[in-house]
Amino acid sequence: MRIDILTLFPDTLGDVLSESILGRAQERGYIQIEAHQIRDYTSNKQNQVDDYPYGGGRGAIMQADPIYRCWEAVCDEAGGPVHTVYMSPCGHTFKQADAIRLSKMENLILVCGHYEGIDQRFIDECVDEEISLGDFVLTGGEIAAMAVTDAVCRMVPGVLADPECFEDESHFSGLLEYPQYSRPAVWHGREVPEILLSGNHEKVNQWRRKQSLRRTRERRPDMYEKLDLSSKKDQKLLREMAAEDGGTGESCRVKSE
Repeated sequence: MRIDILTLFPDTLGDVLSESILGRAQERGYIQIEAHQIRDYTSNKQNQVDDYPYGGGRGAIMQADPIYRCWEAVCDEAGGPVHTVYMSPCGHTFKQADAIRLSKMENLILVCGHYEGIDQRFIDECVDEEISLGDFVLTGGEIAAMAVTDAVCRMVPGVLADPECFEDESHFSGLLEYPQYSRPAVWHGREVPEILLSGNHEKVNQWRRKQSLRRTRERRPDMYEKLDLSSKKDQKLLREMAAEDGGTGESCRVKSE
């Protein structure tokens, strides 16, 4: 998979996206990440990429033409139009499902805006979707582009050692991940849950599932309400949770007999 990032600050992306797991994945040829300086595609000596907005207002707007020239060069190299994402607070909120969906594409372009945004005409002509990290505004799209690139690349086959590396993680299955512990067994008087030291893998898996259910119910009730908990194993865990919580079976969505 190849991801091309169009930006005014390509140097800010290098260290983050070329180290650790993503760096090794690029060395092994599973992914390719390229950053492109939009200023290189201007038609004026000053390399100007912005101008005042029509209609007035504070700040400046990134002009359509430099971004388009950069986008066009990337598409020409790819041999045709590439699925293009504009990192924008006006876009839909990025979720794990988006990371999985985008990871199945051969080529992807991420456009980083700056100043007060980019000319709408480029968005209308070239952008396939707009993505936001959440309900807040950043000074530019680079941080968002790095986050999306990281999340997408982790889903590309071969980047992680095994699918199990992400299948139990938060959001992949609709649940938040269970608590994790490492050595020592006692730290600052806090003990690792005894079940994790038992060596009984079946009971460990049940405990982890229950903790994921509990954590999701408490922290993300919106996610919890969407879960299919009709299986006998989940119903058993929900009854156990209800008993542990003092009989609050209704809040645990225990299926009535």
